[in-house]
Amino acid sequence: MTNQARHRIIELTQEIRDHQFKYYVLDSPSITDAAFDILLKELGALEAKHPELLEPDSPSLGVGGGFATTFDQHDHIEKMMSLDNVFDSEELATWFDRVEKDSSNPEYLCELKVDGLAINLLYENGQLTRALTRGNGVTGEDVTLNVKTIKGLPHTLTGKKIPSLIEVRGEVFLPVAAFNQLNEELEEAGKPLFANPRNCAAGSLRQKDPRVTASRALDVVVHGVGASEGISFTSQSDAYAQLKALGLPTSHRFKVCKSRKEVLDFIENYNLHRHDVEHEIDGVVIKVDAIAEQKKLGFTSRAPKWAIAYKYPPEEVTTKLLDIRVSIGRTGRVTPFAFMEPVKVAGSIVTNATLHNQEEIERKGVLIGDTVIIRKAGDVIPEVLGPVLDKRTGTEKAFVMPTQCPECASDLRAITEGDVDIRCPNTRSCPAQLRERIYYIGSRAALDIDVLGYEAAVAMLQDAIITDEADIFSLTEKTLMKSSFFTKKDGSAGKNLEKLLEALEDAKSRPLWRTIVALSIRHVGPTAAQALATNLGSMDAISKASVADLADIDGLGDVIAQSVVEWFEVDWHRNIIKKWSDAGVAMVNATGEAMPQTLAGLTFVVTGGLEGFTRDSIAETITAYGGKPTSSVSKKTDYVLVGSDPGSKLAKAQELGVTIIDEARFLELLAGK
Repeated sequence: MTNQARHRIIELTQEIRDHQFKYYVLDSPSITDAAFDILLKELGALEAKHPELLEPDSPSLGVGGGFATTFDQHDHIEKMMSLDNVFDSEELATWFDRVEKDSSNPEYLCELKVDGLAINLLYENGQLTRALTRGNGVTGEDVTLNVKTIKGLPHTLTGKKIPSLIEVRGEVFLPVAAFNQLNEELEEAGKPLFANPRNCAAGSLRQKDPRVTASRALDVVVHGVGASEGISFTSQSDAYAQLKALGLPTSHRFKVCKSRKEVLDFIENYNLHRHDVEHEIDGVVIKVDAIAEQKKLGFTSRAPKWAIAYKYPPEEVTTKLLDIRVSIGRTGRVTPFAFMEPVKVAGSIVTNATLHNQEEIERKGVLIGDTVIIRKAGDVIPEVLGPVLDKRTGTEKAFVMPTQCPECASDLRAITEGDVDIRCPNTRSCPAQLRERIYYIGSRAALDIDVLGYEAAVAMLQDAIITDEADIFSLTEKTLMKSSFFTKKDGSAGKNLEKLLEALEDAKSRPLWRTIVALSIRHVGPTAAQALATNLGSMDAISKASVADLADIDGLGDVIAQSVVEWFEVDWHRNIIKKWSDAGVAMVNATGEAMPQTLAGLTFVVTGGLEGFTRDSIAETITAYGGKPTSSVSKKTDYVLVGSDPGSKLAKAQELGVTIIDEARFLELLAGK
């Protein structure tokens, strides 16, 4: 009897949870309150009769629907592969040649490449049991509750033949119309806007409260299958037909093409009509249609050989250049930027674009008042390409670089001989420099301190909570309470206050190299900082080193060495180090467990996105295992590690005959293979 009761309790718990979710999160109940009460009553009676079966999280003990997403990590049953990219018809022809060498007269399925967030949906016996983000392709984050709020996605498969198990791959996106409406609502509420639909979709899917996700009009389209049991497919198009029959949302915007010309026609058609689609697209995916041919062609370590993504070129638009203004960076660098009439390009509204320096403005030949061409690819910073000369009216005027800092009125000048940049020399008290330095300390590139963003930096300076960066780690609840940014309307402590203090405490134990980066020493980025930390071991040793000592360190050189020495010669700079050290910030390189020096003597250049590493962590890993990460390819480079969407460094490596490896081979080298 106990086993029967246990089975029924599990069954009731799942059913009640599903109904609670529909009621509290989706706001779409599927049964009456009376019917729900009957289920809950039955569960309570069984638990009363069998108290040993009562679980602490039983719905009979809760009030309402307390749902929250925890983002636990789980492995995909079958790895989610990436896609290789091509960018023009010549590169596509090369891919066609490779395919057709091993597969005679293949048919190709063409579909739109949705610019969204990759998702893996696991259905077991027809029930949606888990939804994972792509993650690194092997492991993803559990976003099941949030995915279940997407109205077009079935929780239960339909049809005559339900597979016992199937992983369905797809893309979560926010339709353009819904994105525009959401941003209008945010603007009216005085809240920050989303940059583009993809960012919004990703942020919406990673909300801890699924009710927030449910409030966003997310949609999903499925386009692939991972592991499966109880179902089989003869072709990609057959798979789409069967997935549709199961009730899954497939795209109708695909075509099976019998020739290369048909493929190219499909690509060109959607290049012309890419903004007529209800969602953002960034290209076309081409797949060999027949499953048997796919299996014959196989995979590389990261991507199928039978599929390719044709990426559309960056969009170029024209707009009016209203003015050229300047901004002051954290090291005093004066950067002119274009202030333009708002224009939509690559999915987001653009008003500003960097112009780098006076020489760049003259080289491009842009004048204030020009109609200019701008380009922006994805999330990349927009770039002014040049003026539209035939639209000049004669009223345009040349930009003149200011002679005084717009924020502190200091005379601007080149700091070093031959420097094309001019700078504000008032490094200690220029409001712009100080604001940018504080903001940079909290960034991911430096100490990665939660809450310490731009708004927090502005608030702390305006409210005189801090004088400069030396005070950051001495902040207390009492001092932060002086600013409305860290308090509620009733004057009590806000969430930002507690989160910032916790984040500051965590940041005290960051690796030494990150602390060095956070000091904003000119020319010292992550690579140089890691070299300093590894070779000298402590902030004290770095501060006492001579130019000659520093220049001898591999990866530094005379310019960086001179910059480091000059920074430590300044009294208020040394005060930063003292106050941070007194507050408990680690000033000695953590020894930790010594890594096997499997990369000793090897030089690496990394290009493109990696699955298992960030830009910073790959450099850390190479250094920890004895290797040297560098930024430019030369004949002395041992390996060029290539990820997704590689840049020009790949072509340079091919030109010089440098060994090119993928992430899988890099991991083998780490292991000493």
